Amino acid sequence: MQRTEILKTCSAELYTAVVADTLDSLGYHRQAVQARLEPLRPDMRIHGYARVGIYMPIYHDDGLVNVYEHEIRLVDDLKPGDVPVLACNGNRRIVPWGELLSTRARYLGAAGCITDGCVRDARMICELGFPVFSNGRNPVDTKYRGKMMWLDVPAVIGEVEVSSGDLVIADTDGIVFVPAALIDTVLEQALAKVRAESSVRAELNGGAPLAEVFARHRIL
Repeated sequence: MQRTEILKTCSAELYTAVVADTLDSLGYHRQAVQARLEPLRPDMRIHGYARVGIYMPIYHDDGLVNVYEHEIRLVDDLKPGDVPVLACNGNRRIVPWGELLSTRARYLGAAGCITDGCVRDARMICELGFPVFSNGRNPVDTKYRGKMMWLDVPAVIGEVEVSSGDLVIADTDGIVFVPAALIDTVLEQALAKVRAESSVRAELNGGAPLAEVFARHRIL
């Protein structure tokens, strides 16, 4: 499937639990983010492709620091369906995302943002309808506190390694990263599982015992 078709299919049929189960079945047991990164609203969902940025803490600003250079570069380079994944090593002092970046990202067709740092301008981002998952809220700027140092290199968020180009699935249950090399396989198997679950659901709603249904379908 092409990128646009993949994202439409994910949005219409897939969710984090079934994708995590599929990855488990393929031997990838550490693809679900362990840190509790929360959506700004419970109904926010993300289906897109990671664009990784890595932040380091800083404690001053001057003409040499140029604190915004790499984050501006990343945001202006976003393509439709991209998801900035901003790794701050869980540092809640760093606030790499706010309303103005959301406004630009939304215009470019980005699918959302994920960070293990904090976010600000939460009310305005919610009014935009731009999905953001973060490690909390903090009103401060990154200036004097953090700077993106690298982009489009591997990072770790919530004990999961993520690279630019990996598939991102996020909803109220959590966040799952699908390695780029596995996307086609995971989608095929996850879709088969979702469609089989419809049969399981119908049988359970019809009163069939769980043990019998599980014996037939091996799905739970």
